Amino acid sequence: MFVKEATMEKPIQTLETILMQMDGIERALVDVNDGEVKIIYDEKQVNLDQIKSSINQYGLHLVENK
Repeated sequence: MFVKEATMEKPIQTLETILMQMDGIERALVDVNDGEVKIIYDEKQVNLDQIKSSINQYGLHLVENK
């Protein structure tokens, strides 16, 4: 997935904090060049919709088609 603001340091730190506090998230990698976020997670503990919802709650914006 891509996050619009994930090309700047502060939003990346916020995003990583949000993700790593969620149960089931094992790893989150952010590509600062294009805002791509790669997430490794346990589908038994968290699903993609929950992850997207948490990102949106903190004012970050997902880019659906990139």
